[in-house]
Amino acid sequence: QVQLVESGGGFVHTGGSLRLSCAGSGRTFSSYVMSWFRQAPGKEREFVAAIGWSVRSTYYSDSVKGRFTISRDNAKNTVYLQMDSLKPEDTAVYYCAAKPGASAYYIWTGYQYWGQGTQVTVSS
Repeated sequence: QVQLVESGGGFVHTGGSLRLSCAGSGRTFSSYVMSWFRQAPGKEREFVAAIGWSVRSTYYSDSVKGRFTISRDNAKNTVYLQMDSLKPEDTAVYYCAAKPGASAYYIWTGYQYWGQGTQVTVSS
């Protein structure tokens, strides 16, 4: 059974930091694009960050660029999202996802595997 399991969410104040992890099992994700999406109550799911099979290929939404850093450890089948300088508008459920190709990495409907999500709450 293929699974993605997120961890590391929680409650922080404005300006704080969190590190999310997403551990894959059931198959090797080293050749997959791994991404983070988020969804706030009443809003659509939105792209946050993506990383290609080559760790040099990273992509970010404008709203998190310069504050968030995505990375991966293929030996551990794990992707990370370091979130710094958090703002209340970052509050959402964060999901990791995996897809075999890099095209349209920012569109959530193209992803094959999803985690269950982890809540991030940033208080002002």
